[in-house]
Amino acid sequence: MKSAKLRRVWHFSQNSIGCLLYLVMIAGFIGGCAAMTPTKTLLIQDTDQAYKAGTIISVCQDGPISFKQLIADLNAVRVIYVGEEHTNRSHHKIQLEIIQAVFRQHPYMAVGMEMIDRSYQDILNRWSAGELDQKPFLRKIHWYANWRYDFSLYKDIFDLIKKNHIRLVALNIPFDVPSKIRVGGIENLRTDEKKYLPDYIDTTRADHRAYIKKVFGHHNFKGGVDFKDFYMAQCVWEDAMAEAIARNLKNDVMVVLAGNGHIQFKYGIPDRAFSRTGAAFRTIYLAPAGGELKLDVADYIWVTP
Repeated sequence: MKSAKLRRVWHFSQNSIGCLLYLVMIAGFIGGCAAMTPTKTLLIQDTDQAYKAGTIISVCQDGPISFKQLIADLNAVRVIYVGEEHTNRSHHKIQLEIIQAVFRQHPYMAVGMEMIDRSYQDILNRWSAGELDQKPFLRKIHWYANWRYDFSLYKDIFDLIKKNHIRLVALNIPFDVPSKIRVGGIENLRTDEKKYLPDYIDTTRADHRAYIKKVFGHHNFKGGVDFKDFYMAQCVWEDAMAEAIARNLKNDVMVVLAGNGHIQFKYGIPDRAFSRTGAAFRTIYLAPAGGELKLDVADYIWVTP
């Protein structure tokens, strides 16, 4: 009996040790694979330097800076452009951080948003005043008919604005206007649509035109679209938002939230707004790790997950 029990214990011990060794081997294999997976970085083409997510790169200083240094510089200007990839949640968290930091120094600041067109400005005023709850607000501005991206991406930003009664400014024009220019030409807009056109439309920027030409090449429009109309639509879009900034800046500071394509190299909204206001500004380009960029794409590049 005792011998049989010993054999069973010995057999159990062998199996346990075997399982343990197997688990250790698997864990080592998984750990080895994780160790072999390189950390994603953003390559800066001009310098061949690569930076991990969380790094803030100053173009002026040609290298990383702290968040504190960034905010110190931003507090010295009137307009702050923070770009985004619309569906990247980390980009909206960074935008929120920047608004919070600027608000501490400039409590009478404004936030300008590409996401809403100016025909809804009265609704935005009511939101900033704390008069609307989220559901009726979204219904009144037709969020999912116009912007369409998941509101939860922007919710914390809107909540901060409402809680602190920050002035919220709609920068865009009705979303169907650029589309109509693109397919029918600016001359064929109706009178009620032409009222949204900016006073001045700049189509002379060669670098901007070259960028939009590349974008145009990636589209296959039904019915045919002339590049002349496509480019005019883009310039109307940029100048209309620049004009909205100029008209609403007043004597305050404004943080502008817009897609990266509208702020890169400053030829979209930033330079057009500056020509109208003369107000000092900075641009912050939010760039996911894993790609590459030119150093002069913005004043600051913030590497993100």
